[in-house]
Amino acid sequence: MRLILMWSLAAKIRAMETAHLIAFNLTLLAALISPGPAMLWALRTTLTQGRTAGVLTGVGLSIAAALWTAAALLGLDLIFRAFPWAYLTLKLIGAGYLIYLAITIWRSAHRPVRPADTTTGRNAFLNGLLVNLSNPKSVLFASAVLVVIFPRDMGPVAKALIVGNHLAIEILAYGLFAVVLSTRPARDGYLRLKPVFDRIAAVVLGCLGLRLLIAR
Repeated sequence: MRLILMWSLAAKIRAMETAHLIAFNLTLLAALISPGPAMLWALRTTLTQGRTAGVLTGVGLSIAAALWTAAALLGLDLIFRAFPWAYLTLKLIGAGYLIYLAITIWRSAHRPVRPADTTTGRNAFLNGLLVNLSNPKSVLFASAVLVVIFPRDMGPVAKALIVGNHLAIEILAYGLFAVVLSTRPARDGYLRLKPVFDRIAAVVLGCLGLRLLIAR
């Protein structure tokens, strides 16, 4: 019986064509390297708090992104369309959080990095998680991508594979990103331009928050 179940599982996984996962992963990587709020937050955390905090932030961002993909696979976008108030509530909460982050970063742009910031990763994971969870439009984007790339008649095993693949790709990407940017030359370059970079990050986060407020 166990052998039959294992064979059935393997057959379902094989049904997920490699080409589909490659196309999905290329789309993920393109989205990751774009200068969006998640990448900017990971960049700023790595440069101000060090490699460990950068990695933990990436894990938080990755889990949130994978959760949105799981929600899209479970049809959360349909629930949002059926109950607009649920989407509106999440959107307002997310917009408020992003605007709060933007104001905080802008106000502290002129302040030098404290020595303690380089040795602690406290709250890095939670902040990363909240930054990506604060944008419920992500589930609509994920739904559009999934519909274009994958077949509609996927079973639970195939869907779990997609979510696991998404999580692994994002964690690896953010981990590599943190390792590269935690070097002394990268940190020294950031410190020289900290006020400018922080204000750019604040504007991007604030614009996304405002966009969530006014967009339908």
